[in-house]
Amino acid sequence: MHTFTRTVLFTDTDGRARFREEELALDQGTPQSRLSAVLPAVGLQLRKSPVGFRSQFHVSTQAQWVFILQGTMEIGLQDGSSKVFKAGEHFYSADLLPPEAVFDSQVHGHWSRQVGEEELVTVFVQG
Repeated sequence: MHTFTRTVLFTDTDGRARFREEELALDQGTPQSRLSAVLPAVGLQLRKSPVGFRSQFHVSTQAQWVFILQGTMEIGLQDGSSKVFKAGEHFYSADLLPPEAVFDSQVHGHWSRQVGEEELVTVFVQG
């Protein structure tokens, strides 16, 4: 079976952000054009971040795909690890505040930053 690998940024059971990879089946279409099932989407938002941009620790307000259109984005976690995503790459951001939790910047969330000499252009697809 053909699959599409989706990198997921998620909130683990301890409330901390982690990365994992999931396989999405490409079981539709034709041998020349393998397709997944239609995935839900409710909105699309574009963003430009200038050279030097870096956020504080935060969580996503809702689950969303993040596609890097231009530049390079780094996502850092509380444990000190990070992943870098370049133009043409993506991740699924589902790092949400656990139910009943109050945001604690020492426990919850992730940070993001623009890397390199080119501004960062991303598209968020909420779904």
